Amino acid sequence: MENTTAKDGKVIAIISYITIIGTLIAYILNKDKKNYFASFHIRQALGIGILYLINQWIIYAYMGRTAGWAVGIFIFVLWVIALIGVIQDEEKKVPVLGDHFQEWFKNI
Repeated sequence: MENTTAKDGKVIAIISYITIIGTLIAYILNKDKKNYFASFHIRQALGIGILYLINQWIIYAYMGRTAGWAVGIFIFVLWVIALIGVIQDEEKKVPVLGDHFQEWFKNI
């Protein structure tokens, strides 16, 4: 049986993983007609986007290039895992922080 909620929200969920601007666009598209699948992935993408910004502004600036590069690879791996989850129509939380993203951004 196909999950119609996942099918209906898949495009919005994919858009949410295309940079932080994509996350904002997906949020706006999902605001009126809430889709649980899309909301789940918007929360995950928002968390990954915030991690990226923290890495760029804080880790690189205060801990150096090597630390920023290592954290950047970790963030990229989280992004790939999340994007694969969307493609497979799964609500797959990213490792380590996925539960926190769902809790912190539960109003989205």
